[in-house]
Amino acid sequence: MKITFILTAIGKKPGKKYIGTWKMEPLTIALLKALTPAHFETEFFDDRIELIDYDTDTDIVAITVETYSALRAYDIAAEYKARGKTVIFGGYHATLCPDETSEHGDSVIVGNAETVWAAMLDDFANHWLKPRYTGKAGYTAIHPDRSIYSDKKYLPITLVETGRGCGHACEFCAISAYYCSHYLPRPHDDILAELKQSEHKYHFLVDDNLTGNRKHAIELFQKMKPLNIKWAGQGTLAIARDQELLQAMKESGCELILIGFESLNQQNLQQMNKSWETALGERDELVANIHQAGIGIYATFVFGFDADNQQSFVDALAFARKHKFYTAAFNHLLPFPGTPTYERLKSENRLLGEKWWLNRDYRYGELAFTPATMTHAEMSALCRDARRRFARLPVVCSRGMAALGRSSLGMWWLFWAMNLRLGEEIDQKMKVPLGGNLDEWPK
Repeated sequence: MKITFILTAIGKKPGKKYIGTWKMEPLTIALLKALTPAHFETEFFDDRIELIDYDTDTDIVAITVETYSALRAYDIAAEYKARGKTVIFGGYHATLCPDETSEHGDSVIVGNAETVWAAMLDDFANHWLKPRYTGKAGYTAIHPDRSIYSDKKYLPITLVETGRGCGHACEFCAISAYYCSHYLPRPHDDILAELKQSEHKYHFLVDDNLTGNRKHAIELFQKMKPLNIKWAGQGTLAIARDQELLQAMKESGCELILIGFESLNQQNLQQMNKSWETALGERDELVANIHQAGIGIYATFVFGFDADNQQSFVDALAFARKHKFYTAAFNHLLPFPGTPTYERLKSENRLLGEKWWLNRDYRYGELAFTPATMTHAEMSALCRDARRRFARLPVVCSRGMAALGRSSLGMWWLFWAMNLRLGEEIDQKMKVPLGGNLDEWPK
């Protein structure tokens, strides 16, 4: 038997095979490959970087579904089902919207797949496939099988999981909704074994909040120190209050940390249930603490909460330039299903469509709701303008010189590779339609 794994893109522009941006390996696919018994043949199509073979001789098509890529995933599934193939869905969106997802496939895996993947395959082989499988939380000792990436051209960065979820309950966060505001640390021995097997020097620790369990994190960083690797990860600004934690991170090889500042407005932080992170007037000092530890910051901002106005963009851009962040993202709020933000906007009749992710007229970069102080088109334009201003060459050069003092030479090279293409990538991604007409896709 054969399984075809598919990671879907957001969509395609007419006449374009894919958006030519750098991509990292999708960790989920390698884990599913490792969970698959050896007697199954496997193949993998990454819709972000290559065309899909709809006529491949396969038995099962397993598709990972995210909210942004749901329409595309359903279109792809329809092509395979028209050819008599069995389609299995999984992923965050499949878990948050299982009833919707089940309308487009033969079976849906809700939650983490580790505990149900083998049972699902057995049921398929015995013609007893169930319409839904619910995975339990937790880990197995199985490491991702990255051999399935052998023909792909990904960045030379290994993605490694050290935990799942987050203990906070930010209003807009789909990860918080998925894991019910819990953090599940992965055993140290499994993490270290996977890091030692990596063929790359640079790693991305994929947790949404890798310091969600302080004791687990510090002990892990201490054990990572002898490995002599470099890594980036995601955390909260609160790490800057903990000098012991910062030192352990740096000594273990941390070069860059992604921090969701989200907003500089205290009213917005309260609305998104994130006022716990930063006391008023403390933000500059915390940023300085991280930089003084020799760690760069990838800053992210989210616009669309009710206190946002045009000045919010001016302030965020000035803050990002002042601190010369390694890079930054200026994004609009997305009301993901299953989150309190989605339910609030729905109750206020501010959604532009209850299932905006299934709207073929929706384009990447557009808002899916009406903001409180401006039109959705105005906010979309302001987000794009902030990104472009931050990507201007004089700004990039200034940030690059600051990055040289905080980063290894390898990370400094990555700074230029990432930031000099930032404006180009913005233009490529803007206005990409969700899904896409199959007849318009190049063959």
